[in-house]
Amino acid sequence: MISGPSREGDYPDREVDCQEAMEPGFQAIVDCMLGAGRARGEVLRSLRRLIAADNMTQKENAKVEVELAIARAMIRAGKAL
Repeated sequence: MISGPSREGDYPDREVDCQEAMEPGFQAIVDCMLGAGRARGEVLRSLRRLIAADNMTQKENAKVEVELAIARAMIRAGKAL
């Protein structure tokens, strides 16, 4: 069973706690892939692609957040979009 971070809310070491909480899950995924006959290199490539996809999603989400913030500011200022 995967346990969550040791505390709730935002605090300085939350990212480390989240990584530690996720580590058993990643280990289980790797074990399953290796057990299914996948080569270690293939497992690592798959995980790298997953991380790259997440990074791209985060970048795109950040762009959308900026665009929304600009639109909200323009609306508050009474300017047309």
